[in-house]
Amino acid sequence: MSVLRSDSGVPARAPLVILFVETRGFTRISEILDPAVVIARLSEFFALVTIAVEQFQGVVIDVVNDTLIAGFDGEAHAVRAVQTAQDIQRKFTVVEESWQAEYGIQAATSMGIHSGNAVIGLTTGGQGPAHRLIVGDAVSVAERLLHRARAGEFVMSKPVYDALAAGQYPIEAEQLPPLEVARREPIALYGVPLDTRLDFT
Repeated sequence: MSVLRSDSGVPARAPLVILFVETRGFTRISEILDPAVVIARLSEFFALVTIAVEQFQGVVIDVVNDTLIAGFDGEAHAVRAVQTAQDIQRKFTVVEESWQAEYGIQAATSMGIHSGNAVIGLTTGGQGPAHRLIVGDAVSVAERLLHRARAGEFVMSKPVYDALAAGQYPIEAEQLPPLEVARREPIALYGVPLDTRLDFT
C-alpha cells in the first residue's frame, strides 16, 4: 500500500520522488491585480497541477504561496513524476496564453524533481488538526532544483534521470551544472525545457 495514501498515522521511512511546481512570474504582478483575480488564477493553476499529479498516481502534499509540492511512491514512481511534469508543461501553455491575453501576465511553470528516502508521518500536539509531514533529502533537494529551473523548465537529479533509463522511459534532457551541497558529493542535474520557454527568471 502507498505510504503517502495511508491514513494510519504510523511514522514510516520510504523511498519517494518529490515534485515542486511553481508559477514563475506571477507573484510579482499579483501585487497589482485585484485580489479576486489573484485567487482565481492561482486556483486555476493549482487545479491543473493537482489533476496532473493525481492522473499519474501522485499525492499533493502541500501548497505554499504559488508553489505546490507533490510526492510519488511505489512502482515506477520516478517515471510517473516526470510524466506529471511533462503533462503540466504541455497544459500550462494554454493557461499562459490566456493569462497574457486577459491580464498581461507573463507566466510559466518551473519544477524540481528529486528522489530519496523520507520520513512520513502526522504532526502531533497543538490545537489544530494533524498535518502530513514529510522530512528528508528528497524534499530539500527537490526545492533547490525548483530554484535552479528556468521558466518553463523542469530540473531533475541524476537519481531520477537514472531511474528513467532503468525503466526505458525515453527523454531528451540537457545536462546542467551540478548542485553543490556542503559536505556531500555534487549532484548531477538534467533540465527539460519547453521549446517555447520564456527567457525570464
